[in-house]
Amino acid sequence: MRKINVALVGLGFGGAFAGIYKAHPNVGELTLCDTNPDVLKKTCDYIGGARAVESFEAVLADPAIDAVHLVTPIPLHADQTVAALEAGKHCACTVPMATSLEDIRRIVKAKRRSGKNYMMMETTLYTYQFFYAKRMKETGELGKIQFFRGSHYQDMAGWPDYWMGLPPMWYGTHAIAPMVALSGSRICRVNAFGSGSMDEALVRRYGNPFPVESALFEFESGVKGEATRSLFETARMYQEGMFVYGSKKSFEWGFCDGDAPVITTLHEPEGMGRGRATDCETTPMPNYYADLPEALWRFTVGGNYDPLNPQDSLKKGAGGGHHGSHAHLVHEFVMSCVEERKPWIDEHLGGNITAAGICAHESALRNGEPVIVPKF
Repeated sequence: MRKINVALVGLGFGGAFAGIYKAHPNVGELTLCDTNPDVLKKTCDYIGGARAVESFEAVLADPAIDAVHLVTPIPLHADQTVAALEAGKHCACTVPMATSLEDIRRIVKAKRRSGKNYMMMETTLYTYQFFYAKRMKETGELGKIQFFRGSHYQDMAGWPDYWMGLPPMWYGTHAIAPMVALSGSRICRVNAFGSGSMDEALVRRYGNPFPVESALFEFESGVKGEATRSLFETARMYQEGMFVYGSKKSFEWGFCDGDAPVITTLHEPEGMGRGRATDCETTPMPNYYADLPEALWRFTVGGNYDPLNPQDSLKKGAGGGHHGSHAHLVHEFVMSCVEERKPWIDEHLGGNITAAGICAHESALRNGEPVIVPKF
């Protein structure tokens, strides 16, 4: 069984992935990296030990490290991704891929020059909900997809400084990614508006006046989708929502992030009455753990895993990081490197998802003027 050596860089949110890499059967040596020595030690102790370094430069300089997973602050993503690729290492990076079109182009060029893999670690594309909607599409349950919606409502007060005043659609990937992936197409144009107002202290850093941005995206297939993203001073329960409207059935995320989705069915017409009957039901999501190595199953349910009754606890399908996605993300990245193939969320898919949000913010600053999303 071929193994690769992986470095996990950034252990704030990134610490949630450490145990998964440690348990993956195709990972040899795991190196953890964080500039905070206390966080580094606690994470190493928590997972039962790993090699530890305190600088990203040490990771880049180590020829034994095959692949790097970056879970670092947004402003560092582009430069660190390019550096990892230029150091001859496969690179996965948390979202967003970058915050400018030019930085996306830099990453694509570095990936091509290096011949190594790039993967954007978009959680929504490996959730229970996405897998369920994807299978509805594949089996024909949805019928023709008529429209998409995406949403990501989150209050970022008190988060690290670089978040303060961030343009909402720069971090719109959770709302945009499911639409792109389920459409089988790419976003080619966007019209967007910003709404509301914020404290002046939030506006200064990025010159962004909007706490909320809403965009209408056009796909090359001709289908349209709408996404709304809020970051500040907007009262709404947290949600990373995915909504798919088909000619036969529709899939809608619950009101709160942890609520079960609602499936609506449009029935065949009866008699000469007006309109067709519909019904809806709240639908608990299954856990797609069987797509993973057995050693990773427990990570799809997090603390809800019962080692004495594993099958029953897994079937409940609740709780594992970002709706069970973390283990699937790690597995896809690792296996794409081991099997010497492209990961699914590569520089093209990741670039379109990220660029669509960047272009949406540009459109919002122009009061809704259409902006063409470039190809990468």
